[in-house]
Amino acid sequence: MQPPCGSESDPLLEFDITMEHDGHELSSATVTSFNAGPADKASSSAQGDVSTEKAKRAKKKAKKPRGRKKKPTVSGCSDDLMAELPFAGTEVWKDLGFTTSEQLKKKRKIGESIESDEDADKKKKKKKESQRPNYFVSIPINNPKIRAGMEAVQAAVIQRDPRLSRVLIPAGSLHITLLVTHLGSQDQVHSAACALEHSRQSVVELLEGQELVLPFCGMMSFRNEVVFVKLAEGEHNNKLTKIAEAVRRTFLERGITVTDDKAFKPHLTFMKLSRAPKLRSQGIKKLDPELYAEFSQHQFGDETLSRIDLCSMLKKKSSDGYYHREKSISFGAGRDESRIRRVLDQQRESVQRRLGSLRVLLAQPSIQAQIFQELHGGQRTDALL
Repeated sequence: MQPPCGSESDPLLEFDITMEHDGHELSSATVTSFNAGPADKASSSAQGDVSTEKAKRAKKKAKKPRGRKKKPTVSGCSDDLMAELPFAGTEVWKDLGFTTSEQLKKKRKIGESIESDEDADKKKKKKKESQRPNYFVSIPINNPKIRAGMEAVQAAVIQRDPRLSRVLIPAGSLHITLLVTHLGSQDQVHSAACALEHSRQSVVELLEGQELVLPFCGMMSFRNEVVFVKLAEGEHNNKLTKIAEAVRRTFLERGITVTDDKAFKPHLTFMKLSRAPKLRSQGIKKLDPELYAEFSQHQFGDETLSRIDLCSMLKKKSSDGYYHREKSISFGAGRDESRIRRVLDQQRESVQRRLGSLRVLLAQPSIQAQIFQELHGGQRTDALL
């Protein structure tokens, strides 16, 4: 078909088409359009077919990427998101409770959940409870004067407020605590008893063959929650502190844990608010010093160191009101006193046996008749007795 007269044939418009597959250039072809002639169309069609064939062959040869595409991990996502937030490089997010990638990496085995802060606190609390002190080493108070003075103070306190009877410690339980410990098995109890026995020599050396007299005078409190009788100042206080350190050192050397790490302050506790927690709900949160003000400078008496005990906090107390003793060591005047008491007990048992034999003998009729005859005949019975 001839172009219209007076009009020029439109120039051919050519487009270069580049075919790509996965970022690789495969082939190129020139496409002719608009007013191309039949011959040009045929030529263009032929070139297009060739280009198509080349593209197909290149497509077959192109290698497809193998394997699965890696998905971003949770920790990676969280880190990317946190990186866009303010204060991403500080500890603010941890304080606000957001989970970080480091926390996610600390997962347990498959199937187990991540340990929450609450679970961790419960475990710590349980562990702490399992390590609570259940044994202690102490010096018992046996002086009746000290016990009587303590009971007088307690009676005055109860008269002012009967509810406080539950915070009083029985006079039979009075003692000076040297150390407290946790013993989880009978083997550990045995080890502690051996440690106490082993410390005897150190105590004897510190005593230097002399008695240690401990005078108690006046009263004080810890935060108005624990009321106690004070040990008067003096050289006896320093020596008692050295004895407590020697016993503690022996326990630690033998691998026995000592749970109290506070400085040693010898005292006699006789009121403890923690013994009656329900009193707090009744408004009693402190022990008013006015309750025992009249005894603030009272002379309670002297206690001579004669024995050191390993006692249980949980086992049933003995008949005299003191704690159950696993082991005791005696020395000084107390040791001699124990020996004298043992000798007297043996003599008493011997006399009782002889009296029992005499009663059996006197119960026989023949012996009674003989005694009657001798008494009436004026004869003495010294030989019989």
